Parts: sequence; C-alpha cells; structure tokens
Amino acid sequence: MSLYVPAAFLAVGALLFVFRLFNRGGIKHIRGPPSPSFILGHDPVIARQEEAGILDIQWMKEYGPTWRVRGAFGTDVIMSADPKAIQHVFQKSGYNYPKKMSQNLLNWLLAGPGIAAVGGHDHQRQRKIMNPAFSVPQLRSFLPLFQRIATKLSNKWKGELMATGELSLLLNKWLSRATLDVIGEAAFDYNYHALDDGERNEISKAYANIFADASYMPSTASLLFRAAWDYIPTPVLKLTRYIPLNPYTRMRKLNNMFREYGKHILREQGPEVDTEKVNSKDAMSILIKANRSADSKTRLDDEELSAEMFTLTLGGHETTSTTLTFLLYELARHPEYQERMRQEIRDVRSKVAQCGGAELTTEDLDSLTLTNNAIKETLRFHPIALGLARVALKDDVIPLTYPIVSTTGETIREIPVKAGQAFSASFVAYQRLTDVWGEDANEWNPDRFLRIETSKQPANVGVFANLMTFSAGIRACIGWRFSVLEMQAFLAELVETFQFYPPKEKVDIQQAVAGINVFPAIRGKADQGSAMPMRISLAQ
Repeated sequence: MSLYVPAAFLAVGALLFVFRLFNRGGIKHIRGPPSPSFILGHDPVIARQEEAGILDIQWMKEYGPTWRVRGAFGTDVIMSADPKAIQHVFQKSGYNYPKKMSQNLLNWLLAGPGIAAVGGHDHQRQRKIMNPAFSVPQLRSFLPLFQRIATKLSNKWKGELMATGELSLLLNKWLSRATLDVIGEAAFDYNYHALDDGERNEISKAYANIFADASYMPSTASLLFRAAWDYIPTPVLKLTRYIPLNPYTRMRKLNNMFREYGKHILREQGPEVDTEKVNSKDAMSILIKANRSADSKTRLDDEELSAEMFTLTLGGHETTSTTLTFLLYELARHPEYQERMRQEIRDVRSKVAQCGGAELTTEDLDSLTLTNNAIKETLRFHPIALGLARVALKDDVIPLTYPIVSTTGETIREIPVKAGQAFSASFVAYQRLTDVWGEDANEWNPDRFLRIETSKQPANVGVFANLMTFSAGIRACIGWRFSVLEMQAFLAELVETFQFYPPKEKVDIQQAVAGINVFPAIRGKADQGSAMPMRISLAQ
C-alpha cells in the first residue's frame, strides 16, 4: 500500500505546478540564475553540487548578496546572504517565518516530535522545558566529563603510537565515537561505550553516515517526492515513515533502535530522578520530570520525550565531531598555526600547574585566544549546514544591508513579500562576505578574529561570533554553548599531545553535501560516506 504514496505525492505536485503557472508574480524583479529545470528548478543542481556552497558563492558574486532561484513546481525562492535580511527573518520575526514542512518531516522521520521537528506553541513549550539543561552553570559542570573523554581518546591513540611512532587513522570516526560517549553521559548519565567498542558498537554503526545515506546525491524522483511534502496535509505526510525503501527504512530502523536505548536509559534513570536528582537540571532529569508533569504547559508526552533524547544524541555528537574534524584538518594544512596553538595551550597549562591546579577551568579555556579563534574560523569556513529555508506566514517587508539591482535596473533596498514566500538563508555565502569578514574571506585564517570587531559589523546575527553556523533567534541551536565548551576541552588535550599531518598519499578532501548538511569526504568517494584520513604522532 505504501508504494503508492510517492506516486500520489507526485500527482499533487504536478497539480501544484499547473496552478503556479497561472499565479506568477511576487519577486520576479529580483535577478537570479536561469532555471535549469522546468519542473524542479534549481533543486537538482543545489542538492548535487560537489563542493558545499560553490553555487551560492558563484551566484552571490554575479547577482549580489540577495538573488532569486527557482524551486520545484514553479516556486520562486529568495536566497540571501544579506546580514539584515537574515537578522529580520531569523531573529526579529522568527515565528513569522517557520520552517518548511519538508524540513520538519525529515526531522520527524529521524527523531519524532522533538524540538527540531515541531513549530509554534509546541516549539516554545519544548524549548522552555529544555533551556535549564543548557544554562551556563549546568554546562560548567560538564567540563570534567569533556576532559575525561578527551583524555580517554588521547590515551587510546598514545597506546597505538607506542608501537608505531606514527598512526594513520580516519579522524572523523574516532571523534564521532568520542562525542557520542560525551552526549550519552552528559545528557543521560549513560555510557554508550562507543570509544571502547569502536566499529562494533551497535548505535555508533547505526548513526554513521545517516545524513549522507538519507540525502547525498538524491535522484530526480526523490527530489520531486520531497518537494511535494510542503503541500501535503501532515497526517498523509507521516505515512512516508512506512515506505519500504531506503532511506526511509534506514531512518525507521535507527529510530526504532534508539527507542529501545531510550527505554533502557529511562529504566535506569527513572528511579534516580525520584530520589537523588530532585533538584537536578541535567537533561535526563528535566525530561523525566516534564514527562511526569500534570501541567500541559510543562509536560512532554512519551513520544516527545523519546524524540528529545534522540535529537540531543544526534545533534549533540555528529555536529561537534564534524567541526572538530575540519578544524584538525586545517591545522594539519597550517602547521605554523598548529604550533602556535600548541604553545599557547602549554603556556596556560604551565601557569595552572604552577598554581597547584590539575585541570584547565572554563576561564582557562576561554583565555586560549588562538584556540577559540580556530573554533570560530572553522565554524565560519566549514559550516555544518549550507543554510536554512523559511516561509513567510504573512505579508512582510525584508530589509537589506546591501542594495541589489532589479531586472529593470532599479535599486532595491528592501523586498516586500507575500504570505507563503520562501526565503533561504545561505550560511555559506554570508560567512564569505568580504565586507563582513575581510578580503581574505575565502581562506581559512583564524587570525582574522584578532582584528574583527563584531560590534562594527553590519548586523548582529547568530548566537556565537556573529556566525550563522548555529543558526539564530528562536530556533538557534539550543546546545551551542555545550558544543563550544566540548570543542575547547578536546582541542586543549589533543593539540597539546599530538601533531597532526596530512596523509602520506595525497588525498583531496571535499566538503560534500547531503541535503543541507555538510560532511568531509574523499573526493570521488563521497558516496561511501564521511572520511578524513589523517596522520598523527606525539608532539615534541
């Protein structure tokens, strides 16, 4: 029965396309690249670009920081890297520009009705419930855990280096396992043993390459199918979960596996919340208390609780490990900066030891200027998402920092939009704007943050360093501080201890695209999933 669902969706899409042919207008005066497909517009070339963001940067150079592309079924989409436009849509008018239905459905298929998949009042309720778990005091309490797991990873590498002196490894695999163990213990007080079991670990294997498997180089049929999701009633949409084809079977299996892990964690943690953790603000305690709440405004039902656990696990380890992977890759390519970072870490470590300290504090980590600039620069240059799309709920006017020229030669300083207008923020292009980041914006150079004053930039966007990598506004990544502190702790341990080099055999690394997600891959082998080969030795 479910095999007929895609065909029904495509039929609806065809009707929508015919309807749109007779309902043109809106933003036709905004310039943009000619559409390569009558039905799918630019969707195929964007989804299948070999290098993440290469089209966005090319179009920005040609048309300015705001341009028009064609979506599926004749939809015109505003694409923008303009700071004020992004600030307006994501921060000043956040709930007036919700996610597209297709985005929410993918998140629902993976996790269920969690914070990444719901909107409006449900999103407000869930975010309010979960915020205390990501407060600054709560995050500080996680630092010893981050340092312990980083040291555990370090010791495993040291053990192998004792025999060889030099080690070749897939860096991303190790970091993914380590950050999975971190989120398991930090959020749920549960040890996944991903570092111990390596590739044999069941849940680590299940998570591996999930984004690439679901969205890398999608077929034309898949693009048409997903484009129709934005126009289908939600109850019908949810039938996609039962389609007996990949990637839907893959997502369903992962979701079912995590439900079993979730039940096991709840059996272990539930009694503890009743007794020892009455006033605790860790994620698991908060989720269980919300599940038991009698007040609908502070309650999470069973499905929501499971979805939050899944969302925290997926978002809390894969995004951080990917950024760390790209950062250490850049350090391997920039050995002089790597050495400066290492010396800075050792200097601070020495001062701490002289004062009788054993581990770095959050204040010590914040004082590592070169390390923190490397984190900011990697988030800028290697964003984990190409961008995000939104849809206007009502008529509005989007302001621009940088005026653009219309198809008739007029100067456009703001864009009136109708309800239903799609807007796509290009994080990649925004983070390459030379007016914002300098003339060398297309290079990885952490020292730019020694000269940049974010208060003097055109608009304040994002939640960290004026970047959009963690998104912005009411739907900004709830765990961004967690991620930054975790990266600080890992880098302090790994860069101080190890020297990172490119592999002996020249390997070309690409920023591959899977939907909106970016992952490192060996050029020509991205269909095999994420990979970052690296050589390491003990630092002198």
